[in-house]
Amino acid sequence: MGERGQRRRVNCWWVAGIVLLCFGKRIWAQLRYSVPEEVQVGYPVGNIAKDLGLDLSTLKDRRFRIVSGPNHALFQLNQNTGVLYIGKITDREELCDGIKVCLINLKIVVESPLEIHYVGVEITDVNDHSPTFPESEQRLEIAEHTPPGTRFQIHAARDPDVGTQSVRLYKLSSNEFFDIEIRDSEEDKIPFLVLKKPLDREQKAEHRLVLTALDGGSPLKSGSLNLIITVLDANDNRPVFSKDIYTVLLNENAPIGTLVIQLNATDLDDGLNSEIEYTFEKTQKKKVHDTFELDSVTGEIRVKGIVDFEETEIYRLDLQASDKGQLPWTAESRVVINIKDVNDNQPDIEVTSLSNVVPEDTKPGTVISLISVTDRDSGVNGKVVCKILHNVPFDLTPSIEENMYSLVTKGRLDREIVSHYDITITATDCGEPPLSAVKTLSVQVSDVNDNRPLFSQNPIELYLVENNAPGASIFSVSAADNDLNENAAIAYHIVRGDGLHRDITSFLNVNPDNGHISALKSFDFETLKTFQFQVVATDSGTPSLSSNVTVNVFILDQNDNAPVILYPVSSNGSAEGVEEIPRNVNAGHLVTKVRAYDADIGYNGWLLFSLQEVTDHSLFGLDRYTGQIRTLRSFTETDEAEHKLVILVKDNGNVSLSATATVVVKVVEPKEAFAASDVKSATKNEEENNVTFYLMITLGSVSTLFLISIIVLIAMQCSKTTDYTSKYLQETNYDGTLCHSIQYRPGDKRYMLVGPRMSIGSTIVPGSHANTLVLPDRRGTSGEVRKQSFTQCLQAYNH
Repeated sequence: MGERGQRRRVNCWWVAGIVLLCFGKRIWAQLRYSVPEEVQVGYPVGNIAKDLGLDLSTLKDRRFRIVSGPNHALFQLNQNTGVLYIGKITDREELCDGIKVCLINLKIVVESPLEIHYVGVEITDVNDHSPTFPESEQRLEIAEHTPPGTRFQIHAARDPDVGTQSVRLYKLSSNEFFDIEIRDSEEDKIPFLVLKKPLDREQKAEHRLVLTALDGGSPLKSGSLNLIITVLDANDNRPVFSKDIYTVLLNENAPIGTLVIQLNATDLDDGLNSEIEYTFEKTQKKKVHDTFELDSVTGEIRVKGIVDFEETEIYRLDLQASDKGQLPWTAESRVVINIKDVNDNQPDIEVTSLSNVVPEDTKPGTVISLISVTDRDSGVNGKVVCKILHNVPFDLTPSIEENMYSLVTKGRLDREIVSHYDITITATDCGEPPLSAVKTLSVQVSDVNDNRPLFSQNPIELYLVENNAPGASIFSVSAADNDLNENAAIAYHIVRGDGLHRDITSFLNVNPDNGHISALKSFDFETLKTFQFQVVATDSGTPSLSSNVTVNVFILDQNDNAPVILYPVSSNGSAEGVEEIPRNVNAGHLVTKVRAYDADIGYNGWLLFSLQEVTDHSLFGLDRYTGQIRTLRSFTETDEAEHKLVILVKDNGNVSLSATATVVVKVVEPKEAFAASDVKSATKNEEENNVTFYLMITLGSVSTLFLISIIVLIAMQCSKTTDYTSKYLQETNYDGTLCHSIQYRPGDKRYMLVGPRMSIGSTIVPGSHANTLVLPDRRGTSGEVRKQSFTQCLQAYNH
């Protein structure tokens, strides 16, 4: 009992120490213990908690347990002490028949944080079986003239124990004719009875011997076989196999009836003594008889049952060939059938999920799940390759344990782009053809406040007609936030200035909920043409994020200013004047020119002249664009000496405003006109000469600057891009007045052509190439809004 107790003492050893590997929050360790077979229930195997360094007080809370698997019921785990003990009496021969190392693998799990530990328990063999022969006695018939040295195969003893505790030795009872010879095979020891000297039937017709098989256990155990040898006469040639050992390779799952091998044995005798009959040895296992069949006449071995590599990798068939002589001879041979594994088992995927909700700001490399893959096939067919289908920001990281993976984040997650992932994992073996398994994991991405509110346009251009109603809404801004819930709730406010009298933001207000902007005052284009302010949108996340937008406000002109007559103007300020002309002037003579001004711009400031009242329509004509009054014909004796002309000046607004000027034309005799002209010219001649000189200098300077500007503009256009503006300059014949117009869109200068061929009431479409010359402004690309006042029209057709 002392020695048996020592053999049953637990041997706890570490395989290469303890291997620890940390991935995020999981820890793996591998332990290995050994325990003898057939120990009592409750027998301690080892203290796992102590060997792993776990706190005993936390084992229950952390759900310290064995994960269900094959043979897990053989062991129990004490959650109070951490001790692994026997839960069921183990029989090594039942668990691991024919396997040298009987290793039971257990998976131990501890949660919070999750730890998976692998424990291997080796069931060691004890000498609990004696060698046994398939029969208690074996009869042999040997011809008397059998030459010495002839071998006869004897039934081999079987011992389910392994290693040194299996059959080690055969002993034959003392005699003078026979000896025992042992042939080692991969699986067992085969005894042969060897004839030492010739037999003489007349001296002794029967020999009785005892063959004893001994194992290597301590103490030794044995089994015996009674050999009865009958000495025969005649048939002096025995069958001979072509090989002592045949080796065959057979595919797994071979169909029933498949020919495995055809044996070939020959006998030199004639007649019945040469006819061969093939049989299985009586020592064959039942598994061999269930799987294969032997044709006794032809020697063909065919598949009879299911050939499964996962159950049996190799079959050893012991055969004999006997002739049909009166004293039959036999020959022995062995057929070794190696089963070739076929890829007939697909991989199995086991997933241990840590969490199915992942924040979108999770760092790359964070462990999401643990993946375990198994395949019952062996070799290449059992090698499994795992991968993730589709392009997802997750990856599989292999562990030190074969076919173990960690599912980790590979890149940055963005819930606003993808809020849910169905991760499809495929496990494919390396067999031919390959088999695969698919597993899908659902991962939800939770929101964090990582998106600031965004305006669809920045900057925003607002065109506001002057004279707006104070307190009314003038505009609305809106920002969008791609986050969810409170992270997407937006509030608006205006960036205020220094509060001085020029701070226009003090007259603006924004609704924080909907972004509606209202003006607390009315704007006047003639005093304020543009201004700028900023609106900030802030979300309600923690911490909050914000963005701003610049609003460029352009005040649009209304026709709220009537034309003002500049000439003629009387001394009392009224728009009246008197002009004298000689009676002998020809048709087309310039009488005078009415000049007017309008504070509005564009069409609202574009003035048209018309004769509202005239004494003789055949005498005088008025240019509607320049305001020049000319004679239409020569005067006659019958024409009156004084004519009154009332000129109506009106702008081109939607609701036009107007003013009138009165010109009295007096027709005088030529002498009087010349006298008056001489008086006037005498007083003005010197002034006009000086004025003409200054005008020429001014005109020359302006022309030079204009030419330089045109040359610089053309050079800039040619150096950057195709000068599409030159197309309009070359192809269009302009006839009229070129007016500098206000423009709000950055990058362009627009000039409006107003010509004398345009009738009253004609509509000019702003921006159309038919009447607008567009010159791109290449001086800057900042996008800043430029503005120019419609201050002046160059009057054409001055004669």
